[in-house]
Amino acid sequence: MSPVAFSQAVLEWYDRHGRKDLPWQQDMTPYRVWVSEIMLQQTQVATVIPYYQRFMQALPSVQALAEAPADEVLHLWTGLGYYSRARNLHKAAQTVVEQFDGVFPASVEGLTQLPGIGPSTAGAIASLSMGLRAPILDGNVKRVLARYHAVEGWPGERAVHDRLWGMAERYTPTERVNHYTQAMMDLGATLCTRSKPSCLVCPLQVGCEARQLGEPTRYPNARPRKVLPVRQCVMPMLVNPDGDIWLERRPDSGLWGGLWCPPQLDDLMGLEQLFERLGWHSEAPQVLEPLRHTFSHFHLDIQPLVVRVEPGHAVTEAGQVWYNLRQPTRLGLAAPVKKLLKRAELII
Repeated sequence: MSPVAFSQAVLEWYDRHGRKDLPWQQDMTPYRVWVSEIMLQQTQVATVIPYYQRFMQALPSVQALAEAPADEVLHLWTGLGYYSRARNLHKAAQTVVEQFDGVFPASVEGLTQLPGIGPSTAGAIASLSMGLRAPILDGNVKRVLARYHAVEGWPGERAVHDRLWGMAERYTPTERVNHYTQAMMDLGATLCTRSKPSCLVCPLQVGCEARQLGEPTRYPNARPRKVLPVRQCVMPMLVNPDGDIWLERRPDSGLWGGLWCPPQLDDLMGLEQLFERLGWHSEAPQVLEPLRHTFSHFHLDIQPLVVRVEPGHAVTEAGQVWYNLRQPTRLGLAAPVKKLLKRAELII
């Protein structure tokens, strides 16, 4: 198909079958689209919807997000993972308010200057909420284009990515670009799916090279497999006589940046050193069932402990808190920490 025929086929399909009732499609603004696009990175629509609705209820504008405490932003993000997205979201909101008077830049180039916004996310914001002609290349669009042209190679490779980006640029129309952008994402999410594509009802089936070859699921090629390394840590949940658990705020950079966690130790020797530093009395630790949490680049095997303590002094330092399980403070918690706190609550 020519670029005009390609986009026309996509738009005709969108008019009949495209998704038009997603929460971020209602009262569409750059802010609402931006938050949805950041949440949808690495995360499925069905998972995102309740998080998005809660986030918008709590922080309905870029000004509200900019003024919110970091802990509130991370609390609303808890469970979505990839927490650098939330930290960058917060920073970008502050930049929009402080440098642009609360108005998002009206160009792809301007949007990409904000923390956490790359060319594809900028293209989605610009096309969906501003009507600007801007290509996008999220995971769904990569899959559609890689199959349509039977593109060999993993899209994470620079050469493959650049080739797909060129296709995205060529096919993006000048009219109804907001509908076209949504339609391409919808095609990948609902028809051109990863494992069971619905080729017979796809508007692009006539020109799709992967379908002609009879192996659409071969494209895009999978990321080269590698064995993930395994790391271990000990995570003691220190419980005071009131049944509260001691949490520390992690540094903004690194693993679980800015989130609240029990101490993370290399081994049980670290537990002895922790109590020497704190000067607290403790009972013998109660060992809980280990928990494995998998990141994109390694497995973390966590050995949780419940340790009842008699603190020698109150926690007054910034970045430390006694967390009340019955009336929890609104803090950002990593997903495995939430699981461990629930386990501890059953035995405290």
